[in-house]
Amino acid sequence: MRYSAKAGTSETMSDLRELYQQVILDHHKRPRNFRHPADATSEVEGYNPLCGDRVTVFVKMAGDRIEDLAFQGSGCAISTASASMMTERLKGKSRAEARALFDDFHRLVTSDTQVPPENESLGKLAVFSGVREFPLRIKCATLAWHALRSALEGDHQVVSTEEE
Repeated sequence: MRYSAKAGTSETMSDLRELYQQVILDHHKRPRNFRHPADATSEVEGYNPLCGDRVTVFVKMAGDRIEDLAFQGSGCAISTASASMMTERLKGKSRAEARALFDDFHRLVTSDTQVPPENESLGKLAVFSGVREFPLRIKCATLAWHALRSALEGDHQVVSTEEE
């Protein structure tokens, strides 16, 4: 359905939420880059004690670029989908681009101010915009991202969402 000023916004929002749920469920059921690459240059574990999510993020750097990015672990649909989509979006990006996208994603799921869903840097990650309505789910969505940020900074300590 196309948005128009005359169209019912509740119907449009409902369609959008359904699409978002489908994308998240697809990435949960068929996570991309769910593997342990033998040649990873860095790996960091993340743990969300509230939800029980556990993730290990594996990064292979080639100079300043993320050559490969993968993850393994177990978690809820939001946690797994977020990790899956993160790995797809950040392969080939520089450290600076990855940090900027981390900031945009974090703002998307935590900020009270509306981040435009068409924000080009986020792309399909905009499906997580509704997470901010469920504060306990924010930690699920950001767990893999915090592990990645830690790996990029060279800190290999286990990341816990209780430290946010």
